[in-house]
Amino acid sequence: ITDRYHISRAKLAYILDSTAAPICVISPVSSWGAYIIALIGGILTAHGFADSGHLSVFIQMIPMNFYAVFSLLLLVCVATFSLNIGPMRQHELNALRGELYDESKGQPPGAVTDLPEADTGKVIGLFLPIAILVFATLYFMVSSGAEALAAKEQMFSVLGAFENTDVSSSLFFGSIVGLIATVLLAFQQKVELSMLLKGISVGARSMLPAIYILLFAWTISSVIGQLETGKFMASLATDNIPFALLPAMLFLLAGITAFSTGTSWGTFGIMLPIAADMAMGSDSTMMLPMLAAVLSGAVFGDHCSPISDTTILSSTGASCHHIDHVVTQLPYALIAALISFVGYIVLGFTGSLMAGLICCSVLFLISILVLYFWAKK
Repeated sequence: ITDRYHISRAKLAYILDSTAAPICVISPVSSWGAYIIALIGGILTAHGFADSGHLSVFIQMIPMNFYAVFSLLLLVCVATFSLNIGPMRQHELNALRGELYDESKGQPPGAVTDLPEADTGKVIGLFLPIAILVFATLYFMVSSGAEALAAKEQMFSVLGAFENTDVSSSLFFGSIVGLIATVLLAFQQKVELSMLLKGISVGARSMLPAIYILLFAWTISSVIGQLETGKFMASLATDNIPFALLPAMLFLLAGITAFSTGTSWGTFGIMLPIAADMAMGSDSTMMLPMLAAVLSGAVFGDHCSPISDTTILSSTGASCHHIDHVVTQLPYALIAALISFVGYIVLGFTGSLMAGLICCSVLFLISILVLYFWAKK
């Protein structure tokens, strides 16, 4: 569809990437949301906030996640007003001439594959397994949460189930159901067994790099927890860093961590406990803004990182050269990050979410005006 309208593969990859993590990190009905809610629930319980509704806390943090909110708004403006800046501008000009990607670099990943293609496929073979995967995962999230509520002798509610769900098992069993549905549909459409096994093998291998990164990130998180690094950083922060700057500094630190590791999930596990310890060591009323700053920074670093699984899969899915996607998306990510950074500074000094949002909104409007006149030159 985008090829028909002469939209470059680089812009398609940017659209895919910018509607992935920013949506997931603020959506409670997602694997990301459930994972974050579980992490936050454990953190709040450890610090004596056991009575706080974990899901309600997550929802309160949504408007505090400045990068996710304003990167989505920026994407809408880029698509609406054709705000093509930096390397993206050249890619869009080339697309108007029919060159959808840089052909001098050869075929991008995903454009040509060694996998055989069956000629018996139907549209339902694409949409039905995805729908089954989503609904099965949601079912297991609710059912595992219901079991946890029953064990605590609490009344069932959908919100309570999501707060107490077992994310890992829900994702696992949901994926198994989705895979079974895909296999059954493949046999129904008379796909050869050898083709199916090769597709499963190649798909599994393509996910190994992301799994390796997550395993190492979780290992680092465990070591940090045992060393009580958060308490040490909290003591340093109260002595050497003005408290008002902590949300902005956590945003940057989470961004650097996510950029280095290539995973936002690993960054959540590493940085959220640290942010909570720093808040408890300084001002517990700033707990949620500081946790939100970590979530925001992790998504920013994930967006910029060339080794991020979402970055890699976005470029591959759009049939765009990976580095082309990284360099074309970077200016937009930096603009949203700068807006968010200033917003967290204002939030830290005023203690007002509204003041931070107003500051970000003003900077956002100024940025759009500047980009509009720059893109039209």
